[in-house]
Amino acid sequence: MRYRIGGAVALVGLAVAGGLVAFQGDAPSPDRVPVARDEAARAAAAERADRAVRAAPSTTAPTPSTGAATPTPTATPSADPTTSPPARKSATAARTTAAKPKRPAWVNPMPGATVTSCYGMRWGVLHAGIDLAMPAETPIRAAGAGTVVEAGWAFAGYGISVVVDHGNGWLTHYAHQSRTVVQVGQKVTAGQVIGYEGATGDATGPHLHFEVHQGLWNQVDPAPWMRARGVDLGC
Repeated sequence: MRYRIGGAVALVGLAVAGGLVAFQGDAPSPDRVPVARDEAARAAAAERADRAVRAAPSTTAPTPSTGAATPTPTATPSADPTTSPPARKSATAARTTAAKPKRPAWVNPMPGATVTSCYGMRWGVLHAGIDLAMPAETPIRAAGAGTVVEAGWAFAGYGISVVVDHGNGWLTHYAHQSRTVVQVGQKVTAGQVIGYEGATGDATGPHLHFEVHQGLWNQVDPAPWMRARGVDLGC
């Protein structure tokens, strides 16, 4: 009987000891606790870093060929807001370099006029010029560049006249004007208005009597002389 009780006690002791051992095996060892804490801290730090990357988007874009990141260009405001755009500058350059039309050296003294009489004999006397008719007060223009040597009531029968010296002995004479707008000694250019059509002097109606002189009072036919200079007076 003592042997049975002793064996039972021994069995109970073994069971208790085994339970203690098992309980101690489930408890974490002291050296494993810091390791677990370090892993948790690293995971939290990695998560924070990942959120920071997502919050600040990259300013670089991968290059299609190599995949390397290249800076994204940023627009820079113009330093000078008054600078003209390139298109306007090029248009301005084109206007400044375009050749200006050349003025003719000689022109019709009253363009568009009707010829009422040409140079030649008329009523037994020499008609020493060409008569050009337009409505009264039509502008009269210098046939070419030169210097005014007569202006006003200068010659009998011609009424109010203007005579322009073109150099080399050649002069042009514009008679029967209503009024002049130039004076002696004034320089004029081809096409410049020198007076207005009238009927002063020996005239039956408003017209311009136009003469060409090779030396004053040595009248020549104005038609071929002006034609040689590119102007057709209609005679």
